[in-house]
Amino acid sequence: MEEGTRLVTPTPDDVEDSTVETSLRPRFLTEYVGQPVLKQNLSILLEAARQRGEASDHVLLYGPPGLGKTTLANIIARELGVNIHTTSGPAIERPGDLAAILTNLDDRDVLFIDEIHRLSHPVEEILYPAMEDFAIDVMIGRGPSARSLRLSLKSFTVIGATTRAGRISGPLRDRFGAVYRLDYYSTEELATIVDRSSTILGVAIDPDAVMVLARRGRGTPRIVNRLLRRVRDHAQVVGDGRITRSGAEAAMTAMDIDDEGLDTTDRRLLAAIVQKFGSGPVGGAALAAVIGEEVETVEDVYEPYLLQIGFLDRTPQGRVATERAREHLQGLGYEIPPPRRGDRVDVGLWDGMTSEGRVDTTESTTA
Repeated sequence: MEEGTRLVTPTPDDVEDSTVETSLRPRFLTEYVGQPVLKQNLSILLEAARQRGEASDHVLLYGPPGLGKTTLANIIARELGVNIHTTSGPAIERPGDLAAILTNLDDRDVLFIDEIHRLSHPVEEILYPAMEDFAIDVMIGRGPSARSLRLSLKSFTVIGATTRAGRISGPLRDRFGAVYRLDYYSTEELATIVDRSSTILGVAIDPDAVMVLARRGRGTPRIVNRLLRRVRDHAQVVGDGRITRSGAEAAMTAMDIDDEGLDTTDRRLLAAIVQKFGSGPVGGAALAAVIGEEVETVEDVYEPYLLQIGFLDRTPQGRVATERAREHLQGLGYEIPPPRRGDRVDVGLWDGMTSEGRVDTTESTTA
């Protein structure tokens, strides 16, 4: 199953999804829900830049997909009263592409680079002096007659967004004056987002139905907004257009999304670990082969949320389904065999060690 076909995937699934999502995005920092520490620090950064009449420090936003990094980039530009130019790491293939973008920026403009961890090394070499000195070095000519020409740029702000902060090179990361991490949202915060989005969409929804969606939103605004639109369709076709608790639960059942926000693929992954591998541990390659997915897909798409809610553990020996996961599957009618990890077959680090730190050889001598 492709990631974009899942309702609970945190990435945009089509053009319509992206268009509607844009209409639901908050326009100013006061409208932005959640991330209180980030909002507080960011508001101070932006207010200081406005008072000085200067470009803001470069900002790096990182965290799981669907939490609002692009939304924040647009809010920053709007709060500063400047234009925003949007691109992505894979789209900037050559240093000349980046140079063309930088030379077209006006004073204090915002350059938003999504997936900034995917910039190539030659492009990064152009970006370093641009971010630090607002200048780029251009080579003119070839061979022995080649010379370097430094072009001055207008002051600007780079906003980088990434889901893989660890893949950003050290020199590039050091050039960001402000680095913020976006965390998953609480159920209460998602309920606030559902309320706001339903008002924008003109949908009548009961408070109990709001919580039904918020509990299944997987801590991600993009997912909860998508669920709201699908439940709106269900209420319009099956009911009278108003979203009630029973109607929302019926829509979730029809879409095969359970109380924890897990869909068919999530449960299939957990069931494979529990039933075929005795709740683990199991290696990523073996698990991916059983469910018919790539290892990278399992690690990047399916595992993060299961780890977040405590249904999955990653150990040096492999993935382990927790007792919470076993209880959840059992409640859904799955057959749950006893875990095999209770049978110790390896020698523990502290086995045979006395309180004085010496190895107890009594048992081995007797044997």
